[in-house]
Amino acid sequence: MSAAGPTGRCRACGAPLETTFCDLGTSPLANSYVRPEDAKKPEPFYPLHAWVCTRCWLVQLEEFEPPEAIFREYAYFSSYSDSWVDHARRYVEAMIERFGLEPARTRVVEVASNDGYLLQFFQQRGFHVLGIEPAANIATEAVRRGIPTIVRFFGERTARELAAQGEAADWIVANNVLAHVPDLNDFVEGFRVLLRPGGTWTAEFAWVVELVRRVAFDTIYHEHFSYLSLTFLDGFLPRHGLRLFDAEALPTHGGSLRIYVGHADDPRPRSDRLQRLLAEEMALGLRDPAWYAAFGPRVAEVKFRLLEFLIGERRAGRRVVGYGAPAKGNTLLNYAGVKTDLLEFTCDRNPHKQDCFLPGTRIPIRPPEAIREARPDRVLILPWNIADEIVAQLAYIREWGGRFVVPIPSTEVLP
Repeated sequence: MSAAGPTGRCRACGAPLETTFCDLGTSPLANSYVRPEDAKKPEPFYPLHAWVCTRCWLVQLEEFEPPEAIFREYAYFSSYSDSWVDHARRYVEAMIERFGLEPARTRVVEVASNDGYLLQFFQQRGFHVLGIEPAANIATEAVRRGIPTIVRFFGERTARELAAQGEAADWIVANNVLAHVPDLNDFVEGFRVLLRPGGTWTAEFAWVVELVRRVAFDTIYHEHFSYLSLTFLDGFLPRHGLRLFDAEALPTHGGSLRIYVGHADDPRPRSDRLQRLLAEEMALGLRDPAWYAAFGPRVAEVKFRLLEFLIGERRAGRRVVGYGAPAKGNTLLNYAGVKTDLLEFTCDRNPHKQDCFLPGTRIPIRPPEAIREARPDRVLILPWNIADEIVAQLAYIREWGGRFVVPIPSTEVLP
């Protein structure tokens, strides 16, 4: 426990921040990939220290850079992950079937719609769709693919403007964006304004329970301002005239939740699985500061084991390269202090990242073909949450005796 959080107050409820969840030292912005022409320029590093509010139980970081600086140009394109696109397709099919959504009667809006990876499946079924995406470079790709998209940050003001233009929604999707918003009150108020009576808002986000269970501290980075639980949301949403009526645990991103939200007067009963998940959080201790404070020592152990492995491989004369250049990998590598002496390079399918360098560590990013050319002994999978997909893509490394390694929840060489 620390004296007081650097921001002083919780961004959701205004209570003093006094309990440390995880202190990862300092790190650059996790998606600030370094272009070759900038390779000799310095980078800003910011404290990466997560706190928990012991009044409302929101885990959060201090804001050092506003969203406008982080998301105007963004390097993450959802469509480069086959498994994530398939997840979106299955989501659309499941929601249409479960809720009986009809194209003629359902207007669909996605907040943080990225490159249209999800809305394309609603559009293919004949639904009126609209994407809201703050990163202009990504929104341009969505428009190129025929997905109507506006370049805006979402909040109450944007919601009121859209509602006035007749774009109020019967169905709103907001996947992996709640954590990216520093002003949660304004953001969530926007959903109340934009959602039509009887409508549904679904959101997906990394579940802090699984973050702790899997020691997935690498999902902590400056672009993620918050780390969420049902315990927090069940108290927070009613303050904005909204209520949870269902929730489900998902395997995505190392362990996520999908919540189902309606207006406060929505008659749909709260589901049994929502009640079970809330009870699970209570039993684990999500209203006990000790549950959060115990996380830091487990994080340090993950770092020690990764460094011991990489140093051992180096001393044994084995070559280790990485696969993937995700934001989470940058948190991991910067916290552990891994540079090119321990990880020669990494590869990524995203051409917007290729030929750049990872922020902080300055590890070069190459196309996936570089692995076949280098024939390394070990491939460290940085997006460990999609390890199965990557192992299938790179199965050929076994031709020369190569092995895959995952760093979370503990460094493991895969069989």
